[in-house]
Amino acid sequence: MKEISLHILDIAENSVTAGATVIQILVAENINNDELVVSIKDNGCGMDAAKVKRITDPFVTSRTTRKVGLGIPFFKAAAEACEGGLEISSEVGKGTLISVKFRHSHIDRMPLGDLKSTFLNLLIGNPDLRWIFRYQFNENVFEFDSQPVKEILGDVPMSDPQVIKYLRGSISEGIDQTKVAKPSLSLEERK
Repeated sequence: MKEISLHILDIAENSVTAGATVIQILVAENINNDELVVSIKDNGCGMDAAKVKRITDPFVTSRTTRKVGLGIPFFKAAAEACEGGLEISSEVGKGTLISVKFRHSHIDRMPLGDLKSTFLNLLIGNPDLRWIFRYQFNENVFEFDSQPVKEILGDVPMSDPQVIKYLRGSISEGIDQTKVAKPSLSLEERK
């Protein structure tokens, strides 16, 4: 995979397969600390300690359609190549947290890709789940929680074209505005 957003999509789909009802995705770019952190947390079936130790092996997968699982091993390798790493914590019956850190400015760091479309596709493709998406750029934060939206929509499906248009605009605007640095107040303006 050539973009971080595709890795997010892959891991989030693993969370769906694991029976999660709530999936939280965090993408935090901190230019000041030269870090990029991505984490995906779910409340799915979780894994025991032995499986967590083996999960970065490409020949370990829970899928029945193929005998290799390359998503997590490739994501780990990409992070380590950029002075970062991957951590997994999981508990059977409680869920899993995968956290990946990159040095943001590393020349070999893959681009973020289209986070807006990735999240929208996860949301529309799995509307019964609760999705919490948080994007942080330095101190600025955008958070989207699908639960309040579903409550407002009532019987209107997430796949309704007008709803998709609203969601796309809301997510795009939130991420774009988060990337815009807030101007600092001068000493005169603070008085």
